[in-house]
Amino acid sequence: MSQVNGLGKTDRQIVGDRSAEHAMSHAASRRAAASQDASAILPFLLITFGMAWGLMGLYLAMPDRIEANFGPVSGSHPLFILAVYAPAIAAVVLVLHHGGIAGLKAFLSRRLLWRMAAGWWAFLLLGIPAVSFLGAALGGTLAGWAGSLPEAGPLLAATAFMLVLGPAEEFGWRGFAQPLLQRRMAPVRAGLVLGLIWGVWHLPAFYLSGLVQSEWSFMPFLIGSVAVSLILTAMFNAARGSILLAALFHFQLNNPLWPDGRPWDMYLFAAVAAAVVWIDRKRMFSRAGAATDVIPGSDKPLR
Repeated sequence: MSQVNGLGKTDRQIVGDRSAEHAMSHAASRRAAASQDASAILPFLLITFGMAWGLMGLYLAMPDRIEANFGPVSGSHPLFILAVYAPAIAAVVLVLHHGGIAGLKAFLSRRLLWRMAAGWWAFLLLGIPAVSFLGAALGGTLAGWAGSLPEAGPLLAATAFMLVLGPAEEFGWRGFAQPLLQRRMAPVRAGLVLGLIWGVWHLPAFYLSGLVQSEWSFMPFLIGSVAVSLILTAMFNAARGSILLAALFHFQLNNPLWPDGRPWDMYLFAAVAAAVVWIDRKRMFSRAGAATDVIPGSDKPLR
C-alpha cells in the first residue's frame, strides 16, 4: 500500500509529480537546445555569403588581374565553381565542428535516402522538364530548341558538369539550412525564407558578363527561387531529409537537355508551388513530421 506523507500525498503521487516535472523539464531542455542549435544558421550564412560574394566581388574589383591568372569569367571559371560550392563547404565545416568525422559520415549518409511517394518521383523526372518545355513554348523559344543542342559529345560533357556543379549547393541549402529553419518554423515559412536567401545569394552572378545569369532578369529568378524552394521543401520532407533527392531536383532545374523557358518557367513554378502548398497544407503548415536532423543519430547538440 502507498503511504501518506506529511502533506497528505501518497508515495505514488509524489513519484507521479516528480515524473511530470522531469518530463516538463526534459521537454523544455529539448526546446531550448533546438532553438540554440538553429542559431547555427548564422555562421552558415556568413560563410556561404562571405565566400561567394567575396569571390565575385574580387572579380568585380580587379577583373583584369583575375582574367590574367584564371581566364575570363564563365560558368566553368574556377572562382565561380568555388563560389557555387560555398554552401556545401559551409555545411561540411560546421558539421565537422559540431560532430567531427563521425558526424560528417552521418550527415553524408543522407545521400542514400531515396524513398518517396511515386508522385514526387514523377514530378522529379517528368514534371520539371515539362515546366521547362511549356515555359519555352510560351516564350517562343521551343521551335529552335532542337537545332540549338550541341553534338552528343559536348552535350554529354555539359550534362556531367552540371551534375556536379549546382547540385552541390544542396549539401548546404537543404542538407544543413532547411532542417535548422524547420526547428523554429513550419515548413512553408522555412521554404519561403530559404527561397529568398537562396535567390538573393545568386545576385552577384547577374552583374558578371560571361555568366548565363547576366542575360536574365533578377525578379523572375527570385520569384522562381522562392517557388522552387517551396516545392523542394515539400519533397524534402516527404523524402525524410534526403540530400540525394534535393541534389537531383537541382540538377533537373539546370539540366542542359531541357530548353530554356525563362522567364515563363519561373511563373509556372510559382503556380506549381501554390498547388503543392495547398495539396500538402497539413504538413506544410505544421512542424510535426518535418525533417529537422542535420546529423542523424547523433547525441550532439546539433542533431
